[in-house]
Amino acid sequence: MNPCLAIPLYDHGETIANVVESLAKWDLPCLIVDDGSGEPTRLQLERIEARHPWVEVVRHPHNRGRGAALRTAYECAAARGRTHVVQIDADGQHDSADVPRFLEVAKAQPGALILGAPIFDESAPRYRLYGRKLSQVIVRLETRSNVVRDPLCGFRCIPLVPTLSLLERVSTGDRMDFDPELIIRLVRSGVPVVNIPTKVRYPEGGVSHFHMVADNLRIAWVYVRLALGFPWRTVGAAPTTRRREQ
Repeated sequence: MNPCLAIPLYDHGETIANVVESLAKWDLPCLIVDDGSGEPTRLQLERIEARHPWVEVVRHPHNRGRGAALRTAYECAAARGRTHVVQIDADGQHDSADVPRFLEVAKAQPGALILGAPIFDESAPRYRLYGRKLSQVIVRLETRSNVVRDPLCGFRCIPLVPTLSLLERVSTGDRMDFDPELIIRLVRSGVPVVNIPTKVRYPEGGVSHFHMVADNLRIAWVYVRLALGFPWRTVGAAPTTRRREQ
């Protein structure tokens, strides 16, 4: 097993330094995919990359969405010989102290998809909790199983071989719809799932790029087309440019 960390990011300049510092003790290489952030965040990432030799920043010239950033992270990690990606969000919601727990399970079950099962505190907005419960029910119906406790948590350990094989065969959404779609498709393809309880908090003043109407509609459409077997092709995806060659 040859893992790395991956952080999809868009204009999280105020939180990313603390997230990176919290990951330093685990002695793992880290890919940060900057999904077209503005200049303040770009400058912050340059400082982080200069300070931490284990961090590499990969950049999209324009914002393409969370799903596109995660696909880039998986592809870059595989190109660098990595077998697993532990992905964590850039906004400070996730407890980086749990990274070793994800890696321990991945070592024991290298072919498994390892998902964070959130333990929320009082900072979690109620409307987010209701939306997650609805997604949990729908994903159980979509997969005909109870193996996925939460399809939306961004703290995950991704086995790259089955994931990239799947992404070569099908096109997916580029934005917030990517996370639940990937899980449903991997479960349907026979990838085993392990759920790890992990604390999730919503920091005061934190930046969220989840658009309540647009992203909920995207996620709802994912559930509909997967349930009915509708085809899907992504369009208008710009090629990735990187600050370093793969």
